[in-house]
Amino acid sequence: MSAKIWIVLQQRDGKIQKMSWEAVRAGQALAADLGGTAEAVLLGSGMEEAGNEVGQCSLGSVHVADDESLAVYTPGRFARALEAAIATAQPDYVLFPHTYQTVDFLPGLAQSLDAALVPEAVSFETVDGSVVWQRPVLGGKMFASVRAKGPGPVLVSLQSGAFSADELEKGSAPIETLSLDFAAMSADREILRIEEAIAGEVDLSQAPVIVSVGRGVGDAEKIPIMQELADALGGELGASRPVIDSGWLPRDRQIGSSGQTVTPKLYVAAGISGAIQHLVGMKGSQVIVAINKDAGAPIFNVAHYGIVGDLHEVVPAVTAALKEASES
Repeated sequence: MSAKIWIVLQQRDGKIQKMSWEAVRAGQALAADLGGTAEAVLLGSGMEEAGNEVGQCSLGSVHVADDESLAVYTPGRFARALEAAIATAQPDYVLFPHTYQTVDFLPGLAQSLDAALVPEAVSFETVDGSVVWQRPVLGGKMFASVRAKGPGPVLVSLQSGAFSADELEKGSAPIETLSLDFAAMSADREILRIEEAIAGEVDLSQAPVIVSVGRGVGDAEKIPIMQELADALGGELGASRPVIDSGWLPRDRQIGSSGQTVTPKLYVAAGISGAIQHLVGMKGSQVIVAINKDAGAPIFNVAHYGIVGDLHEVVPAVTAALKEASES
């Protein structure tokens, strides 16, 4: 069966957000499964350069809504623009990166379109001619298989790390202008200012290397040995929820369903058992190395490499080896 897939990208100041590239890859994969076409959608002001960048992907086209009224995000204006565009083009599936911005306007958009909504999807498969999506439920403790019902479009937000941007198919896509009545799209709120995260907060989603520590570290006094390993690898320090709840590291270091979702090139999990709530936040990492003295720990089920041993012996030894290698 043939289907039209739209991928709505997120950008800021003309820079495409990382999870948007993952959504493009998901759209390409879905189009291949359904024998359809994947097309990107970009909203903002001064989008020529960003549109051309997206146009280097293997897509049917890149639809750009470029207007000064879209320079600053407001949920009402973005939702109305997408509502008009989707109603006209009638795509079968509309994919979004699952971000705070998407969560802000997507439920209202689904309601106005009378569309099915599948939030936080992590994968899909085609079954009996239709698409079945998998998404976490009960705080990530279980996964549900969801099949959308009804004739309207299906809106899907994709969890970070569910699809790899490294597998993105390159190509050449034409840039097309979305002609919309922007004057009729009133802003539903006034944006007074945009504040950056306060100094000291860490965006682990951008870190290429993360060394993550779990309850197995023992206590706060042992955290420095983990920091030394992170420094030796040129990475950032992360943690599972028990470490955060114990006050051993600040909240912005938490990885998991109630923390940050990360997809680094290298993820080292030390003293982390592998509860599903944590796995949800890091299973998209390219290479996962687990260090745990319990050979039956669930973390080894997702790890590419595993070391069964006491982290207080293993981590210092690895750090020393890395330092020696860098000095030679």
